Amino acid sequence: MRNILLIGDSKFIFQEEYAQINNELDLQYIIANNGKDAAEIINVSPPDIILIEGVNTVIDSYDILKISQKSDSYIPVILFADKVSVEEAVNAIKAGVFNYIQKPFDPEKLKENFETAILFKNEREAELKTVLHKKVDDEHKIKGIVYESSIMRQLAKNIVKLAKSNANVFIFGESGTGKELVARNIHNLSSRNKYPFIPLDCVSFPATLLEAELFGYERGAFTGAVKSKPGVFELAEKGTLFLDEITEMDFHMQAKLLRALQERRVRRLGGKEFIKVDVRIISATNRDPEQAVKVQKLREDLYYRLNVVPVYLPPLKERKEDIPLLVHHFISKYNPSSAIQIKGIDNDALKCMMDYHWPGNIRELENLIHRIISLSDHDTIEIEDLPDHLKEYQYETEQEIFDTSLLKYSYHEAKKKWLERFNVEYFTQLLEKNSGNISKAAKKSGVSRKTFYRMLKEYNIQR
Repeated sequence: MRNILLIGDSKFIFQEEYAQINNELDLQYIIANNGKDAAEIINVSPPDIILIEGVNTVIDSYDILKISQKSDSYIPVILFADKVSVEEAVNAIKAGVFNYIQKPFDPEKLKENFETAILFKNEREAELKTVLHKKVDDEHKIKGIVYESSIMRQLAKNIVKLAKSNANVFIFGESGTGKELVARNIHNLSSRNKYPFIPLDCVSFPATLLEAELFGYERGAFTGAVKSKPGVFELAEKGTLFLDEITEMDFHMQAKLLRALQERRVRRLGGKEFIKVDVRIISATNRDPEQAVKVQKLREDLYYRLNVVPVYLPPLKERKEDIPLLVHHFISKYNPSSAIQIKGIDNDALKCMMDYHWPGNIRELENLIHRIISLSDHDTIEIEDLPDHLKEYQYETEQEIFDTSLLKYSYHEAKKKWLERFNVEYFTQLLEKNSGNISKAAKKSGVSRKTFYRMLKEYNIQR
């Protein structure tokens, strides 16, 4: 149904000869006796068309036209009067009035004006949406990052700003929050996007191999070096080098990295010549970077070289309003490879996900949706599809020692579920407290590193 705001005291529109037009076009009229009332209506609930008879004594036609033009969506304004001079008509059209017509006019003429105004409004709104989407795309252009929360909206804006500069960026946040995805977006939106984006996971290489990976080596530089190989600095030439988990890099190796950044040149292992490099460095860690400096996991001088622009990536528990969007995003992502097409998620299951603390962040959520879709035999995610540790999770205060919901189980079942919940909470919190460092967390817990890994795998705890 189309809403038409009628301003003035004209009653002709409700006469019998116009009733058929109203029915055919499904029109509904809102009456405003004066310009002040009309302005309030336009601001609160913009109509589809505005009809004005003559000049209003409180707010004239052109004031109403200005108000309509400030509305979120385009509103055609039609003026009609007993007498219209050519000059008045021309001035009205120049001011932005859709049409200026003279009474009396037949019903078909009015119908034609309404139809044209509605068509024009639809086309104009489509244009405005295109412009709006383009504006949003220009502001964000973020790929793969799904968000609704204000904290992520600000992050998206910052990504675009950072892409326009050539400054080194330091991203910090918990594991599984998408640090590499943010780094890729910064690169893809930058002037370096025609050149390589090279990621390097610093924790994946022992110190003896990391230097060769960073700077490359010449043939015969060490046993097994049967041919020369460029390092990631050379491979990322004119592009971006992403150093993930930079705080896990050996302290001695950090000094060599700092020198390469300062001098903008590298020398391959076994080589004699220095090679000039032009790369942008984006670093990342799951630790608090300032704390990492204090405990000597990160050289202070290297930190200030890398941390020209810091970017904090919030954990999922700080952006829970994004969970519904993320769930549907991952459903769409994994549906094509599934025999059963998941249509959505029921409210109970979604509420359970909203209540959970997601220690593994987005990576944990994505893995869960992938697993559910892979095993599902029905088209809606239900609470029964969720793992026990998630659907039974509750935020507990320090005083809540026993969860009375366990009373519905037998003693042995309750004990098993309580132990499972304890293990999940214990190992998750211990891992978080030690910034994802398994060796350190295992030492604190008093269990072996092998046992610690087994517990993480058994309870699906994400690093």
